[in-house]
Amino acid sequence: MTTVTNNTATSGTAATSSTSTTSKNSMSEASDRFLKLLVTQMQNQDPLNPADNSQITSQMAQINTVTGIDKLNTTMTSMSANMTQLQMLQGASLVGRSVVMPGNQLGTNTAGNGVGGYELAAAASNVQVDIYNAAGAKLDTITQSGMSAGLQSFEWKPPAGTSMNGLTFKVTATSGGKAITSTPMMSDLVDAVSTGSSGLMLELRNAGSTAYSKIKTVS
Repeated sequence: MTTVTNNTATSGTAATSSTSTTSKNSMSEASDRFLKLLVTQMQNQDPLNPADNSQITSQMAQINTVTGIDKLNTTMTSMSANMTQLQMLQGASLVGRSVVMPGNQLGTNTAGNGVGGYELAAAASNVQVDIYNAAGAKLDTITQSGMSAGLQSFEWKPPAGTSMNGLTFKVTATSGGKAITSTPMMSDLVDAVSTGSSGLMLELRNAGSTAYSKIKTVS
């Protein structure tokens, strides 16, 4: 994974420019050689047995095809570099923001209460959220009713003296006695952004390196 800075961006642009220039020079030299050979062939051909025009046309078409592919590759490389820079510019605006993503770590709000969320595949008549400490012991249970499908949130007020470090939660949802698929959601803060083979990556305070594609909401 490579964190993009001004120096990296400059280096990447220079490398792209160098590759593009080398490719263009190579194609130009190939075209020049072909034209010289064609002129020489025309000058030295037997008037009674001239060169086959179809062969010459085919050779010229091949040159044009290769040149077109080279130009397309150059364009795509340039577009890819521009997209990477655009991703970094967009990602920079996320630094310091709060994001919601799949996970069961309990967060803490400014009031000192535990906060978390979950995503329901369908509406649930009853939702149970169990809170656990770092050792895995259950501390409390929150119940919610009449929850619609989609993203939902909850807030838990811990007893006095409760350590908020390493708390997790588990969500169980039902409707009419049948289980409803639920995915726990956690909130985290964006400390930095970077790019890698998986695209834009967010460096989160608690969860670490996370693909931007996993983020559900930003606030």
